[in-house]
Amino acid sequence: MGLSSGGIIINFIPSIMTNMKEIKGLNSQEFITRARKLAETYRVANDKEFRLKDYSHEADDDSWIDKKDHAQELLEIGVEALSEMQDKLYAHDKWGLLVIFQAMDAAGKDGAIKHVMSGVNPQGCEVTAFKAPNAEELDHDYLWRCMKHLPERGRIGIFNRSYYEEVLVVRVHEEILRSQKLPEELIHEDIWKARLKDIRNFEAYLNNNGILVVKIFLHVSKKEQKKRFLERIETPEKNWKFSKSDLAERKFWKEYMDAYEHLIRKTATEKSPWYVVPADNKHYARIVVAAAILHSLDSMGLSYPKVTEEKVAELQLIKQQLLAEE
Repeated sequence: MGLSSGGIIINFIPSIMTNMKEIKGLNSQEFITRARKLAETYRVANDKEFRLKDYSHEADDDSWIDKKDHAQELLEIGVEALSEMQDKLYAHDKWGLLVIFQAMDAAGKDGAIKHVMSGVNPQGCEVTAFKAPNAEELDHDYLWRCMKHLPERGRIGIFNRSYYEEVLVVRVHEEILRSQKLPEELIHEDIWKARLKDIRNFEAYLNNNGILVVKIFLHVSKKEQKKRFLERIETPEKNWKFSKSDLAERKFWKEYMDAYEHLIRKTATEKSPWYVVPADNKHYARIVVAAAILHSLDSMGLSYPKVTEEKVAELQLIKQQLLAEE
């Protein structure tokens, strides 16, 4: 997996992604191959022994990535490759991709979505942010509101938070469970085990119907979250991002980390993996997110549809007619 016993990546990223001169000389598929190797470092699939503490919040070598221009240039190359793959996905029109972002507050979900998906055609992508369920949503099963926003074939769906909140915030605050209109006999000690099994089965169902699910956990440290909270308070333009509830949830940090570790261990599969992305450096995290999405798109074997010989002949005839116009 490329991790040391302490979860630190040993000289892996510099050897794969940091030689910009070399990277610029790569063709699209060669770059995607590099991206896959980067993503695989953070990929979790069928790991019954998964431990969150084995994954660092930081990149192995932040010295190069701290150069913002360098990081931005590398991200732009990744976004360009992602745009090309998304165009093939749309033309291929058989697969769909669902990208789920989960993280603690201030981990950088909004920024990652904004920057990584900046080059994608809006017609082929939909972003849905899930807040606390409203009255209508509470009258349905907890997957209902997410099902309504699943991507069509040929498109990318992005969930900013998701049905995983039902085994995160609801698990940490079990009083919420009591307000979800469930029959009393269904609220039992094995409810989290049952929900995780349902989620795993749901994602297998999506896989069997041509929708791949990529799950991104932005792994931010408690120290970095504090730094970002203070920045939001001290910067007037960012005051709107902070609320009193953010501080309240911070008090349950250990409970959330335990819940994340458990759900990743129980729902990571080969076809619906988790990527545990070090998120203390936003620039680096965005590069890894782009690599993870490229990894999934590349696994689909996408290509532009091939036309028949008759269609080629028809196009040539139309071309001649156009060229003959005055």
